[in-house]
Amino acid sequence: MTNEKLEQCLAQALEKTAPHDVDGVLSRCEKRKGTEIPMKTKPHSLKKWMAMAACLALLLLCGGGLFLRQANAVASVVSIDVNPSIELRVNQNEKVLACVPMNDDAHAILADMGDGEDLKGAKLDVAVNAIVGSLVRNGYLESISSAIMISVEDRDQSRAHRLQQDLSAAVDGILRDSASQASVLTQTVTQDTSLEKQAKDHHISTGKAALVNRILALNNSLSFEELSRLSIGELKDLAETGAPAMPIGMERALEIALLTCGQSADQLTKQEVDAELDEVPAHYEVELEDRSGTEYEYRIDAYTGAVLTSYVEPDGHDDADDHDDHDDDHDDDHDDAQPTGSAQPTGQIGHAAAKAAALTHAGVSESRAYDMDVELDDEDGRWVYEVEFKADGMEYEYVIDAYTGAVLEYDMEQDD
Repeated sequence: MTNEKLEQCLAQALEKTAPHDVDGVLSRCEKRKGTEIPMKTKPHSLKKWMAMAACLALLLLCGGGLFLRQANAVASVVSIDVNPSIELRVNQNEKVLACVPMNDDAHAILADMGDGEDLKGAKLDVAVNAIVGSLVRNGYLESISSAIMISVEDRDQSRAHRLQQDLSAAVDGILRDSASQASVLTQTVTQDTSLEKQAKDHHISTGKAALVNRILALNNSLSFEELSRLSIGELKDLAETGAPAMPIGMERALEIALLTCGQSADQLTKQEVDAELDEVPAHYEVELEDRSGTEYEYRIDAYTGAVLTSYVEPDGHDDADDHDDHDDDHDDDHDDAQPTGSAQPTGQIGHAAAKAAALTHAGVSESRAYDMDVELDDEDGRWVYEVEFKADGMEYEYVIDAYTGAVLEYDMEQDD
C-alpha cells in the first residue's frame, strides 16, 4: 500500500471516530442554558480547627488569669505580736504571699529567714511555726509574764475564725514543746482603713493596733503612741486591770535599774525585764549581772518608777535560800542578841555606818529621820545590817552588807 493510500485510510478512520459536530454540541448546550444546581460551600477543615483552637486559647487565658489573680490576691492578714511585730499576708489557699517585719525587733527575728523573703510560698502553718520558734530562741517567750498574740484579719469571718482556732492550737503546741509558759492571745480583726493607717503610722500590726484601741476605750487619757511601744504582755495586763495609768515601760525600768546599780549596759552580761502589771503594786522585775558575776535584782514601780526593792549578790555568794523570802521576814521580831550559832563577824562597818548608808541612799537627813532601828543579822550565812526608819510620811527598810556597806535591798512605802 502506497503512502498516499495509507493516509486516506487513516483520515477516514479518524473521521468516523470523532465526527466534526461542534455546532451540534453547542446547540444541545443551548437547550440547558439557565439550569443551575445550588451548592453549599463547606468551610475548609483547617480553618475550622484554627477557630476552635482560638476559642480554647481564649478560655484558657481567661481561666488562667482568674487563677493567677486568686493565687496572688491577699485573702487574710495574720499578725504575730510579742514586742516584735510581724504580718503574714496569705492567699485563699493559705500560702504566704509576703512576710512583713513591722519593727526593728521583727527584723532580728526574721534575720535567718531572709528578713521574711524565705517564707514566701510557704504554707501558713509552716511560716507561723518558724516565726514562733525564732521568738522562743531569742528569749521573747521565756517568762510566765510574756505573751504572744495572733490576729486574723479577713473579710470572710468564718475563715477568720477557723484560722484563729487552728493557729492558736498550733502556737500552743509549739510553746508546750519548748516548755514556755507564755500566754497565747488570739483575735479576729475587721478590715478597717483607719486601723490600717494607725498601724502603718506607728510601725505595728493591725492586730496590735486593735488591742491598743481596746485599752484606749478603757482609759482615753492614755496615748496611742506610748501604748504602741509596750509589749503584748504589758498590754494584756493593762486590759485586765482596767488601764489605770500609763506604765513607764520595760525600757525605762531597765534604765532606772542601771542608774541604781551604777552600771552601764555594755558592762553587763545579763539583763532581763519582766512586767508584772497585774500584781499589787504593779511593778517591773529587773535582773542584771555584770562581768564580775555580781547579780542585781530590782522591783520598780510600774507607774512612778520608784525602786521598791533592790538586791545585790556579789560573785561567789552561795545563796542557800531564795532572797525574795527576805521580804517576808521584815515583820519578824528582832532583838539585839547575836543570832544563835553564828559568830560575831570581824571587820564589819558598824551600826553607825550602816545607818548612814541607808539615810544617804534614801536622801534623808538624820535630823528628819525617826523611829530608827539598826540590827545586825545573819541571813543564810551573810552578815547584814537591817535598818528601819521613818521620815516625811514614808517608812523605809534597808538591808546593808555588814562588810562593804552596800545597799543590798530596800523598800519604802507610805507610813500608815
